[in-house]
Amino acid sequence: MEIGIISDTHDHMANIRKILSMLKERQINTILHAGDFVSPFTWRAFKNFDGEIFGVFGNNDGDRVLLKKMYGHRIEKGIRSLEIGGRKIALMHEPQLLEELALSKKFHVIVYGHMHEIDIRRIEDSLILNPGEACGWLYGKPSFIILNLETLKEEIIYL
Repeated sequence: MEIGIISDTHDHMANIRKILSMLKERQINTILHAGDFVSPFTWRAFKNFDGEIFGVFGNNDGDRVLLKKMYGHRIEKGIRSLEIGGRKIALMHEPQLLEELALSKKFHVIVYGHMHEIDIRRIEDSLILNPGEACGWLYGKPSFIILNLETLKEEIIYL
């Protein structure tokens, strides 16, 4: 099973639509969004995704009340614990307690955003992933990750 991992979309609607199209082409129906959707109008693109979206709020998400209204259960605050495809996943925006979470041995995968830079590494048995910035506003290299949950092999996709 493959999932899409994105972060820091920052209202870049064209890139959001490109990512969603690429995920659809690969028949991927689960997205983890590590925060900074930013505006509620991003829901216009995400609502057409035929699958599950699991997200967390980021530090730049402005109107959290309306974001929550639009995204509903798909977006939560803080560190989110998920189980998908038999893998335990921690999802957060800011890189909080990465080492502690990995050393707890409770998570196969720990996903975060915020830094706008790709980070792929292992701590003990946990795979740490930051998919970089989907928006491309800061570094000009919009990216996301496709993760195979069976093999825990990641693939970086640049737009």
